[in-house]
Amino acid sequence: MDALDVARWQFGVTTVYHFLFVPLTIGLSVLVAILQTMWYRTGNERYLKLTKFYGKLFLINFAMGVVTGIVQEFQFGMNWSDYSRFVGDIFGAPLAIEALVAFFLESTFIGLWIFGWDRLPKRLHLAAIWAAAIGTNLSAYFILAANSFMQNPVGFRINPDSGRAELTDFVAVLTNKVALVTFPHTLAGAFLVAGSLVVTVGLWHMMRNRDSPDTGAYRFATKLGSWVVLISSALVVITGDIQGKIMTEVQPMKMAAAEGLYTTESPASFSVLTVGSLDGSRELFAVKIPYLLSFLGTGDPNGTVQGINDLQAQYASQYGPGNYAPIIPVTYWSFRFMIAFGLAAAAIALLVLWSQRKGRTPTSKWLLRAGLVMPVLPLLANSFGWIFTEMGRQPWIVFGEMLTRDGVSRTVSLTEVLTSFTAFTVIYAVLAVVEFKLLVRYARAGVPDLTPETDDDTDDDDAERPLAFAY
Repeated sequence: MDALDVARWQFGVTTVYHFLFVPLTIGLSVLVAILQTMWYRTGNERYLKLTKFYGKLFLINFAMGVVTGIVQEFQFGMNWSDYSRFVGDIFGAPLAIEALVAFFLESTFIGLWIFGWDRLPKRLHLAAIWAAAIGTNLSAYFILAANSFMQNPVGFRINPDSGRAELTDFVAVLTNKVALVTFPHTLAGAFLVAGSLVVTVGLWHMMRNRDSPDTGAYRFATKLGSWVVLISSALVVITGDIQGKIMTEVQPMKMAAAEGLYTTESPASFSVLTVGSLDGSRELFAVKIPYLLSFLGTGDPNGTVQGINDLQAQYASQYGPGNYAPIIPVTYWSFRFMIAFGLAAAAIALLVLWSQRKGRTPTSKWLLRAGLVMPVLPLLANSFGWIFTEMGRQPWIVFGEMLTRDGVSRTVSLTEVLTSFTAFTVIYAVLAVVEFKLLVRYARAGVPDLTPETDDDTDDDDAERPLAFAY
């Protein structure tokens, strides 16, 4: 083990951990805005209760996402300074806009939304949560644009004197074909997570408190979350199909590794299960669906999909001696786990909707147990999706331009990286416990009681009341 290995593990762990909060924040911001819009248009107290209830869960998750996200940027300077030096002119531009525009937009309006209850006019207060939701989604786009440059470098030139990549076309970076398809795919995955949480909490309260006056609110939330999950699942499949074709075009090795395809095929079959040799050079056993991989990769059932061995020979000739294939078992299984966990969440959502047909209240303990684990499934799907995306690009940190081993900081020792890795892991473990306990605590509390206060102080003029946290 050397500093490179630990630096890679540290970035992988912190990235996956941070992304546990990101999709929930993205999806819940919009769902809370939708619920508040329904209250604004109908005046129905049910929607106001749900807005404040899920809004509280959204704020807890948002705060945790900010804390964990800051660490991500530190690593570029600490462990990956050579990478930052090489690509900083390009990679830093969308990240700077994300911080200066998108993050400031969402954080400012989240503050107005938190403290603006009963102080801002309803229309302006509603606009605040929508502005925060838009900022959250814009933030995701700029970050994905930066990551997409690593997958498909565009809009740059290499300065022969400094050896650094320099930005020549910022619009090309923002409109990278990989970013354009990754963004909707990521958003669909985010709504899959958020919808699952809405289902879980609503289903738990509906089944445990059948005689509660708020049962109708929980029933509505459960149905809303289930439909969000099902629609999001369909969008994940559609955008994933488009993404697969783009990936085959710009990173054919990643597609070949995802399928364990060792030799070029035309037409190519989709691998349900492939067992390869220990050195990853050939296929030993496989269960396949004919023509499917060609269609997924090229849109043509008879299309040609390049194999690992042929691409390895091509890259060795193009870039010099070396192993240009990622770790095949990681890419192969992470791709399948991503699909399996996402489909499992959709299946549970379908069962939840079926159990409530014609106004019925679910009674199955197995359904309740499935509902409790439901949010974990799309989180795992998202995590395995990112593992596949990043590991499938290896050994490149910027595809075709810079190898991962060349991006690590040269002056950071193994001891220093191990120290920071251990410290971050311990801190993240503590934060995970805090996050889980806070979410469970406030989720179990249920929707808030909106009964007006009767204290004499409530007769005072609103202007004399101090600004207070609404939750």
